[in-house]
Amino acid sequence: MTKPVHPKAKIGHVHLKVSDLDRAIAFYSGVLGFEVMQHSPQAAFLSAGGYHHHIGLNTWESAGGTPPPYGHTGLYHTAFLYPDRAQLADAFRRVVEAGVEITGSADHGVSEAIYF
Repeated sequence: MTKPVHPKAKIGHVHLKVSDLDRAIAFYSGVLGFEVMQHSPQAAFLSAGGYHHHIGLNTWESAGGTPPPYGHTGLYHTAFLYPDRAQLADAFRRVVEAGVEITGSADHGVSEAIYF
């Protein structure tokens, strides 16, 4: 039997291949409010609270690319954990004001979620 990962281990960041870097930055920074920590012509690294980066975005292999076809493998979703309901409500307001379609919500008992 394999020894389980330490219970305090956390995921440090997610790094996404995007087709349009400016559009991705506009969403993650302009809508959700993550701070751009580093930016180059093909990549950007964004953070909450000054961490080196929570979100990496790049177009190294994906500039102008299309989304994967339905039924293919890939990232299913990413969850951003807010410290309280007020901050979750602020994120909800931001995405609604940006015209992002809300596709669902759930109370998981240990957290509440909004899907878009």
